[in-house]
Amino acid sequence: MQRAAYNSRIPYMLAPLPSRSVGSALLALALLLAVPAFAQNWVGAEEQLAGKIVSSTGPKTMTLEVLNRSSLSAATIDDIRRNLLTQLAVLGARFVPPEQAAATVRVSLSEDLRSYVWIAEIHQSSNATAIVMVSLPRSAPLSVEPEAAAVVLRRIPLWSQLERILDVAVIDGDPARMLVLDANSVTTYRLQDNHWQTEQSFPIAHSRPWPRDLRGRLVRGKDNLFDAYLPGVHCRSSAGTSPAVTCYDNEDPWPIGTDLSSLNASFTSTRNYFSGVLSPGVGKQTTAPAFYSAAAVPRGATASWLLAAVDGRMHFLDGGTDQVLEEPNWGSDIASVRSGCGSGWQILATVAGDGRSDGVRVFEVAGREPVAAGAPLDVSGAITALWTESSGTGAVAVAHNFETGRYEAFRLIVTCGH
Repeated sequence: MQRAAYNSRIPYMLAPLPSRSVGSALLALALLLAVPAFAQNWVGAEEQLAGKIVSSTGPKTMTLEVLNRSSLSAATIDDIRRNLLTQLAVLGARFVPPEQAAATVRVSLSEDLRSYVWIAEIHQSSNATAIVMVSLPRSAPLSVEPEAAAVVLRRIPLWSQLERILDVAVIDGDPARMLVLDANSVTTYRLQDNHWQTEQSFPIAHSRPWPRDLRGRLVRGKDNLFDAYLPGVHCRSSAGTSPAVTCYDNEDPWPIGTDLSSLNASFTSTRNYFSGVLSPGVGKQTTAPAFYSAAAVPRGATASWLLAAVDGRMHFLDGGTDQVLEEPNWGSDIASVRSGCGSGWQILATVAGDGRSDGVRVFEVAGREPVAAGAPLDVSGAITALWTESSGTGAVAVAHNFETGRYEAFRLIVTCGH
């Protein structure tokens, strides 16, 4: 972002000038005074976000963490953080060490080409995580250099809890609803006053112990609310305004595609991966190497598929051949997202971090080779799940935050960078 440049006072600027110089001097002075008009004003957003945070927490003790997911400079981030602390203190908040805080607030500063989006995640003891946000337009559109990333990966927090989250699905509507799948239940929430309120919890019955590294998948139903898939278990909700859920032992394939690119794969119920048996298959290919995750690469009316195989390699299935790709050290979780940017679909792949955090990066598949299309998005902790949403317009990721011990689910969407 272009920052305003402020010049020091020019000694002779206010000195008497010859009459023929007056016009030029006034023009220069007007240009100098006009510079601040192009600088971004953060005051309104800082006040608004602080007000929303305190409305959620009350005037309590808290800790504040500010994460930069934008192109803002470190100096600007420091200014925003100081001003947020000031505004929160004015509203009655007191800042203490994390172990003494009644509320933990994490603010993520993100952006798109025309606006800044600030999202605050608020954790209070055992209460559900509250999400508040503000947005403000840019004083000038973001200028993207030709060599810069063609797309931007954005992270939208959804839910956080101590129990391991297997998958999350958001149902748009008025009000919006959210489904959270864990080892014990599927819980439905309703969005009310910017908070997720618990509606109903459906226990998951299973006759066999879960494998050590448990995985699960939530799929929005076409004639029911949802289907949940876990190792050797299928849970299906009934239709209607007051759904019931029935779970039964079942080894049917899991749906791992989207509404536009469907694919089913058999899950190995005693382990944490898919066996490689596909239905209806990718073209003529109905078997593949065992894999952890898959991502569609749509091309017109058909789709090829990328598989993150158990052997540590990336396989590309085009319906007739299985090609091993030279990929840049991807992790075992991949997903595809329909954005309309570039080729229309992008691949999200986990990448290793510093041991305390992972990352997610966006790739375009040019021909058969993946090409990086954006900078990595850092995630606090280890990513434990990454699923493409049924609509294909986003992906849901889950990370285990080593500092808090909580599992944090968030939505990933791709926006165009040009």
